[in-house]
Amino acid sequence: MGLHPSAYADIVKLALSEDIGSGDLTAMGAVSPDARSVGRIVAKQDLTLCGMDVAKHVFRLLDAGCRFLSERADGERFAPGDEALRVEGRAIPMLMAERTALNFMQRLSGVATLSAQYAAAVQGTGATILDTRKTTPGLRALEKYAVRVGGARNHRTGLYDGVLIKENHIRAAGSIERAVASCRRLAHPLARVEVEVTDLEELDQAIAAGADVVMLDNFDPEAARRAVEHVGGRVKLEVSGGMNLDTVRAYAETGVDFISVGRLTHSAPAVDLSMLFTETVS
Repeated sequence: MGLHPSAYADIVKLALSEDIGSGDLTAMGAVSPDARSVGRIVAKQDLTLCGMDVAKHVFRLLDAGCRFLSERADGERFAPGDEALRVEGRAIPMLMAERTALNFMQRLSGVATLSAQYAAAVQGTGATILDTRKTTPGLRALEKYAVRVGGARNHRTGLYDGVLIKENHIRAAGSIERAVASCRRLAHPLARVEVEVTDLEELDQAIAAGADVVMLDNFDPEAARRAVEHVGGRVKLEVSGGMNLDTVRAYAETGVDFISVGRLTHSAPAVDLSMLFTETVS
C-alpha cells in the first residue's frame, strides 16, 4: 500500500521552497546552530494516520542525520495524545521542517480519516466507496493513497487509465451508442467502459451499447433502488452526486455496487496534529 518516494519527492521540495525561501529568519536568529532537539508529533483528535513517509522525507531532506526514535504506521487509528512520530536531530532544520511535515500529515490524515468514516458507514452492504478526480492539483497520488489507507477505493487515477463517458461526451458524440462504440475502438481491449446516465431510458441505452458499468448521476435512493431492480445484475451500477455521511448508508442499501464520493478529497478537513520539542541540547 505504501508510496514510492517518486510520488512525493518533487512536491516536498516545492513545499519546502515556498515555506523556507532564502532561510528561516526566526530559527536561525533564535537558536544556536549546534543545538539538537527531540520533537514529538502528537494527535489532538481521533483520526486515521496517513503521511508518515512523506513527513519523514521532509525531515531527512533538511537534516540527513536525523533519527526517528519512534514511529507509527499509516492506517493506524489514533486518539488524542497518541504519538505518531518522535524525531531527534539538529534543532534549526527540525524547526524549518515542522510546518511542511505537519501540513502533509494533517491533509493526508484528514482524507484517510474521512474515507474510513465512509467505509464504515456502508460496511456489510456490499457497496464499495470510491473516490473521484476532485483532488488538490499536484497532490492526486498522495490523496488517492490516503483514500486507500482509510479503507475506501480509487476510481480512475486520471483521464488516461479509464473510460468514463459523461453528459458532455455524449452530447459531443451525438449519442450514448456512438460514444461507447468510439471509445471501444480507441481503448485497450481490457479497459472497462463506464457511462453516466440521468434516467432509466439512458440506462437502457448504455446497457444496449455495451457499457460495463453505469453511473447513476444524482439519483435519489428510491430511484437508485428501482434502477438496481431494473438492471437485474446485467451491469455494475455506481451512484454519485451529493453523497454525505447521513445519506450514504441509504444508497448502499439499494444494492448498487459502487458509491463515488468527491468530498473524500475535495472537502476532507485537515486533522489536528502538533509537534512539541521535549528536549534541547546546545
